[in-house]
Amino acid sequence: MGQLQDAFTIFLSLLVEAFPFLLLGVMLSSLLLSFINEEKLVEIVPRHPILGSLVGSMMGFFFPVCECGNVPVARRFLLQGLPTSVAVGFLLAAPTLNPIVIWSTWIVFREQPEIVWLRVLFSWLIATIIACVFSIQKDARPMLHNSLAKRMTIKGNYTRFSQKVKRVNSSLLQGGNFLVGDSGKIAKFDQGLLRSKNLSSLVFSFFENINQELRELGGVLVVGSAIAASIQVFVPRDFIVNLGQGTISSILAMMLLAAVVSICSTVDSFFVLSFAATFTSSSLLAFLVFGPMIDLKAVGLMLSIFKPRIIFYLFVLAAQLTFMFTLAYAYFF
Repeated sequence: MGQLQDAFTIFLSLLVEAFPFLLLGVMLSSLLLSFINEEKLVEIVPRHPILGSLVGSMMGFFFPVCECGNVPVARRFLLQGLPTSVAVGFLLAAPTLNPIVIWSTWIVFREQPEIVWLRVLFSWLIATIIACVFSIQKDARPMLHNSLAKRMTIKGNYTRFSQKVKRVNSSLLQGGNFLVGDSGKIAKFDQGLLRSKNLSSLVFSFFENINQELRELGGVLVVGSAIAASIQVFVPRDFIVNLGQGTISSILAMMLLAAVVSICSTVDSFFVLSFAATFTSSSLLAFLVFGPMIDLKAVGLMLSIFKPRIIFYLFVLAAQLTFMFTLAYAYFF
């Protein structure tokens, strides 16, 4: 009974600390999705593969979505004509390189500021490197899901949305989601972004998106907090200590835990803090870098963009680079 009480106490403490940051992140994400037209931003993004990789990796500052919402946004970027390097860079870096996640990480690790800025640096480097690797493939269609590839055409050195699709008169044959109003008028609703000049409709979409994301991410936070509390209380302490003190074993263990737990990047720093006393700093950093990139919950959504082998390549490259960077940090800093 005492162990159950300890686990419940840890569980509640994690929820109380993390939920305000989750709520703030969801509100900001919904605000941008509802009131900001990303098409204007897309127009100024460079088409050059390397520059696109750099810019795409930093676009999380403009679209601060966690790993639960970055996949639909990356898909929209592809449909609006951006190169694959931009979409891949955004897909991998946005869950970490955004103001909410950086702030929450600072709140947790303000006594170890190197973890905060190294998390940002490593995430940006890994996302940029992988995006550059994928930019080598000029024709992106072999990498994309068949239904998405059919709607793409090559123009110049980058992939863009088929002009034939854009010229279709019927809106129902174009990309995106649609709502049919009471009058029978069709309005485009693109993953939370309601393209309407009606303020009341925009406000409605804002709160509707908050409600939807809180229900989805809140459940993940509860499960993740329960797992963290259970590990701390019920797994033998000697096993955790022995596993956590080895440089290589601790990094691999925390990367595996990050992939399995798949907790939202907005609150993952609170989750990993419970392991700070027994695991090395490099392994905590590996969790914070690798987890937001490799989210098992989002695999189904990723399959709507890429073919399975491409997702496997993304996972393998992200794992290798995360291990190399965090191992270098462990030995040289």
